[in-house]
Amino acid sequence: MVRTSVALAFLLASVNAKFQPIGTKDINTSSALGKKILSNARQLEQDDAFNYNWIMDYSIKFQGCHHMSQWNAEAGDDEDVRVATQRLVRFRLCPTDTCSSSDAGGCDAGFGDYVLDMNIFMEAYLEAQMNAEEFACENYRENACDCDDDDQKDDQFDRDDCEYNCYVNGGMDYCIEDENAEAVDLARYAECAQFEAAADDDANNRRRLDEAEEAIYYMGPYCASQGGEILMGLFTDDTCTVFADNSAGKSTYASLSGGEAMPYSSATIIGSDCMTCLEDQEQNDDDAQDEDEVKEGCETIYQSAGKCETYLSIKYPNLNACSYIQGIKILRQDGVVSVSSSQPSKTAGAFIGLFGVALVLLGGYVFYLKSKLDRAKINLEGP
Repeated sequence: MVRTSVALAFLLASVNAKFQPIGTKDINTSSALGKKILSNARQLEQDDAFNYNWIMDYSIKFQGCHHMSQWNAEAGDDEDVRVATQRLVRFRLCPTDTCSSSDAGGCDAGFGDYVLDMNIFMEAYLEAQMNAEEFACENYRENACDCDDDDQKDDQFDRDDCEYNCYVNGGMDYCIEDENAEAVDLARYAECAQFEAAADDDANNRRRLDEAEEAIYYMGPYCASQGGEILMGLFTDDTCTVFADNSAGKSTYASLSGGEAMPYSSATIIGSDCMTCLEDQEQNDDDAQDEDEVKEGCETIYQSAGKCETYLSIKYPNLNACSYIQGIKILRQDGVVSVSSSQPSKTAGAFIGLFGVALVLLGGYVFYLKSKLDRAKINLEGP
């Protein structure tokens, strides 16, 4: 279920309190070092007595993202990007009953902090979110809308209009399918993938598509400069490192799509809402038949993430990624995410201050002695 090629670079990156791109390299999970890291990271999974049932009482709270540079081991051609961008997401598992969507931290007790490759997080999170929304829409339609075309409805009754009005009145706009909206498969571009412009019979659009075939573009998520949003961008390379233009690919996308705006180029893909990990009991998907009550997406995200569970009340807390996570501690203020820098020691600062004062005094004393010796020398050489 979980891809083991999890970009283990974040476990090996230097712990640095300042937000700087860090040169690193992916570790093959079949290597001795990779096996050792995986062994430590999966310690809980190897314990037969351990299960993930406790996660159903928690919710995922997205806290922010950041990026770092790493060597692209797959670069072979001259035009390939040699230094690719690795994007990481930091999130928190909060008890569902105390998780706050309005609080940037989500919760302040009984939580675990985690960091994960953005591609893995996006794919699992969006799938879990999509399943939850589909279930909610279906459940609301069947139990609150009364839009069945039965004998009690008149000839003017329209089921689509009924469901539309029901969703709008219930504040469930996400259940409404917009047939006129630009069709972009968000799940496809949850990780960097070659961009395929929508087909159109218009001659100008066909010409633009022909031009796009000559210049291949890639679409994928990236971390906004302020770190609090995950946006969609258009790139010129298959690692989604080099933007197609100075506007994160928005201008190029518009030219390729007949003036359409690129989805999620201005609004974040992952919001601040708490996503519960409790599986919808009435869902008839594959994971609903398993032994636990945890969403498959939550299991994927949890298993793949670097963990710091210092404040989590579980039997076997995993602390393997605490040092790294502490180095990228995220502070959110008014929607802006910044990476905290280490605070200077007050004691060290006091000693440095005293040393500076002593150095000034010593310099003054040396000048005084030199002046006194010079005057003595003049007196000795006098008549």
